[in-house]
Formats: sequence, structure tokens, C-alpha cells
Amino acid sequence: MNTEWLALVERRAALHGALSDPGRLAVVDLLSRGDASPSELAAELSMPSNLLAHHVNVLVEHGLVERTRSEGDRRRTYLRLLPTELGPLTTSPLPRPARVLFVCTANSARSHLAAALWRRASQIPAASAGTHPAPVIHPGAIAAAARHDVDLRDGRPQTIDDVRREGDLVITVCDRAHEEVGLTADVHWSIPDPVPYGSDDAFDHAVTELSRRVAQLVPRLVMS
Repeated sequence: MNTEWLALVERRAALHGALSDPGRLAVVDLLSRGDASPSELAAELSMPSNLLAHHVNVLVEHGLVERTRSEGDRRRTYLRLLPTELGPLTTSPLPRPARVLFVCTANSARSHLAAALWRRASQIPAASAGTHPAPVIHPGAIAAAARHDVDLRDGRPQTIDDVRREGDLVITVCDRAHEEVGLTADVHWSIPDPVPYGSDDAFDHAVTELSRRVAQLVPRLVMS
């Protein structure tokens, strides 16, 4: 018998076992939309924090979820759903918004790249904005867009108050923006900021991660 194949079967069986609990499956369903802190999940699920911690520990142990530290307050933890051998863990449809609005702090890199990637993948309009916009788009984002054949459309940083519309699906792609008082986002993607590093690899990683998130979300937005 092929031992490598058998090991994969056993791994898939273990993943199915980890997902067999309704509480853990509910956590996975919420994280399939975007990242969340344990307190956000507990509030959404009306679940005691100790029970949520147990479920999260099981999901982490099985490689289904990982913890990341906030780039914003440096104290908060975000939980992120990881790709697995099982493929997409949920394909449940979500309401189709009038537009998708990507938000980060400076609106100089991640949010512009996310909107451009979204326009390439979906007919739903997309825009971007910042809570504290920079003067210009970062040169590293422009260069990364060129490398990945992404059209930034001569965009410029804008404040969220000037861009946000009724009916927008707001996706924060920056921990600092997500944690801003008064900013309510529908979805959060905890994408590391490439600007402090400034390297091609850092910006390419942001493009790759944003592309993966866009590809997962686009097919789930259907007419309500």
C-alpha cells in the first residue's frame, strides 16, 4: 500500500474529526469570510470565552487556523483560516453588495492593490480609501502592480469619509484601520504592511495574499 497516500487519508480524517463539532465549524464559517479576534468571534457566536479558546486550540493544533499578532495595538490576536488538503471549507453564499470598499490606514498600498485585484476578478465595483491617507501611492505598490499585471488606474489616496457609500461591503486590509474607533468593517483581512520593509518580496507577498483572499470571496457574493 502507498504509505504517502495513506498518510494523506489519515490527515484528512483528522481534519474532518476536528471539524465535526458544531462550535468549531461555526468558528471556521466565520473565519472563511475574514480574520477576527477571539473577542469578536465570542461576541458573534455568543460563546463563552473559555469554550471558544478550547475550539480555537483544537483548530490550531490541526493546522486549520493560525494566530497572528496585530500590527496595530500589538496586543490583540487575530485568527486566520489556513488552506488545507480539504480545499475550501465553506462555500456558503453571502449577499451581493453594491460595491466593495477596501480600507487601510494610508491608502497607499494594500487597499489600492486589493481594489485593483478585485476589479480584475469581479464585476462588482470596488474602491479604496484610508483612515489617514498618505500624499501618494507608495512606489513599491506601483512596482508590484506592474510585476503582477495589476491596473492601479492612476489612483490616489483618499479619506474614507469622502469615498464610503451606503451599501458598501467594507473590508479592512490593515489591523490599524480595523482597530480605529468609529470604523465598522464588515470583513477584516489581516495583511502585513509591506511599506516598512520596502522590499519587492514584501509587496509581492501582499499581492499574493490579497489575490488569494479575493479569489475566495468573489464566488460567494450572490444576488440576495
